[in-house]
Amino acid sequence: MTKPSIRSQTARATRDGVPASRLQLPPGPWATVLDALCARFPQVGRDTWRERFARGRVLDADGACLDVTAPYRVGADVQYFREVPDEPAIPFVETLLHADAHLVVVDKPHFLPVAPTGAYVRETLLTRLVQRLGNSALVPLHRIDRDTAGLVLFSADPASRAAYQALFRERRIHKEYRAFAAPLPALRFPHVHRSRLERGEPFFRMREADGVPNSETRVDVHARGGDAWCYRLEPVTGRKHQLRVHMAALGAPIVGDRFYPVLDDRGDDHARPLQLFAHALEFDDPLSGERRRFSRGAHAATMNAATAGMR
Repeated sequence: MTKPSIRSQTARATRDGVPASRLQLPPGPWATVLDALCARFPQVGRDTWRERFARGRVLDADGACLDVTAPYRVGADVQYFREVPDEPAIPFVETLLHADAHLVVVDKPHFLPVAPTGAYVRETLLTRLVQRLGNSALVPLHRIDRDTAGLVLFSADPASRAAYQALFRERRIHKEYRAFAAPLPALRFPHVHRSRLERGEPFFRMREADGVPNSETRVDVHARGGDAWCYRLEPVTGRKHQLRVHMAALGAPIVGDRFYPVLDDRGDDHARPLQLFAHALEFDDPLSGERRRFSRGAHAATMNAATAGMR
């Protein structure tokens, strides 16, 4: 699902082609930036943070190295370089669909995170694009799940970034997904599914709960097959895992879904990716006013339809 973009209005620092992560220091009782980082990331030891300061891997908003004694200031922007030993390789390649002075559009493969997170720093779409295009100012305007393939839109210019971010914040961009799942012959299409989504267990899963709906998905059938239909999904809202939860709730979990309705924690299976694809993005360009539409290639949909039918 689409998620809010990370905060950035200036070009981020890079080391060996890897962009820095950013943190805006929250309110707290800390005396130094070191204290704040240790509190924010308790899984990283204090000695490790001190060593990162010593190697110039903790910076201020302008890219200047911070001393380990740098005083804490609420709201200050800090850049830092995450380090992950034995980072797993992702053996799939992104496809660059469009690049201009303001926007970059990429077809992301399955299993590749959009930005550094968890066990991934180098093996992310953002890091690959910064290296490929030589533009450290790149920032994803939205996110899709690591397990999901498809279109991701990046801002290439800090000067125009806010205008494009507003498209997502104000829901002025039309998003279309494709998914392969079991047939639902008893359901009348198009169908609108609304529910209240809340955090579940474990922490990375979502669940439907009682209460006022906070999520909405429009579901239609794009093509009918034998064991699997290809559905067209249009999320009106952008809750975490929304499409996956909604399809499972309808009785048609997306092919290859390891989280819904039952958790399979055996790890990635590159031979059986989640059959969910961010297929198209359409919007009125806030700079030129022209209607723009980006979509995945027809060959990708055909190939994945054949694959889904074999699962």
